[in-house]
Amino acid sequence: MKYGKIVLAGGNGYLGNVLAKYFSQVADEVIILARKPKADNGNIKTLLWDGKTMGDWVNNLSGTNLLVNLCGKNVNCRYTEQNKKEIFDSRLIPTRLLGKAINTLENPPKLWINITSATIYRHAEDHAQDEFMGEIGKGFSVEVCKAWESSFFENETPKTRKIALRMGIVMGLHDGAFPRLLNLVKLGMGGKQGNGGQYMSWIHEEDTARSIDWLLNHPEIKGVVNCTAPNAVKNNVFMHSMRKAFGVGFGLPTPAWLLAIGAKIIGTETELILKSRWVKPTVLLNSGFEFKYREVGEAMEALSAGRREISKKTKAES
Repeated sequence: MKYGKIVLAGGNGYLGNVLAKYFSQVADEVIILARKPKADNGNIKTLLWDGKTMGDWVNNLSGTNLLVNLCGKNVNCRYTEQNKKEIFDSRLIPTRLLGKAINTLENPPKLWINITSATIYRHAEDHAQDEFMGEIGKGFSVEVCKAWESSFFENETPKTRKIALRMGIVMGLHDGAFPRLLNLVKLGMGGKQGNGGQYMSWIHEEDTARSIDWLLNHPEIKGVVNCTAPNAVKNNVFMHSMRKAFGVGFGLPTPAWLLAIGAKIIGTETELILKSRWVKPTVLLNSGFEFKYREVGEAMEALSAGRREISKKTKAES
């Protein structure tokens, strides 16, 4: 195996499952720190923690090649005061706890990656935002990201390299934003959202895992890294590419006023849809990382092919 041990804190969600599956093929052991027990799956093991207090789980960080922190309440909710508090606490408390745990170890993780968000940048329709020239935005989600990264970098970890990985929309069939958008497409409502001019910074789930593997093997990289495909696209192009790949000829557009009503009904915020996130992964590109899916059309076609394979397998088993 290429690695000994990989630890995924809060890794029982969609992205955690993607990373666990990927690294289980190249590591002796993948450990998920979670609040609920789960049976072992090959070399993927789940250990209990509450994300708030030290415990036996700390010892399992020793000798780790990579620690990835994926903790955080889903922001796909209304920004009530209670939800805001939970969004902050669910990110800051586990992050500070992991930093404290790392500093108790003689042999701490070689690399600690904190999954943050590309939404930290301003609404951008004029040019891409990267790690060097990007401008930080304003608003609740930006304040969350700023506090999150501050809690990550506030304590020195001399023996552990740290990367704040600013993640775009991860595209995969099994969970996350993509299946929800696909459902709209299949229902004939997959047209542009708002005026369709807002940029969407996306990344295929396979490139997400590959980029983290790449960062693990490039010790010169630290600090902030954007994790998005190199070519962000406008919302109308993104939705058109999805309709084309999945064979849907028409999609009703959703104006901003209707999005506002719908968001209130389903308990979310229109910012998640209407903010223009035009983000460029300059650090990854400069280091020589080669994306498998650089263009949104290629990623959509791959996802469509994957869905057909799943459908064939399901039919064969039934």
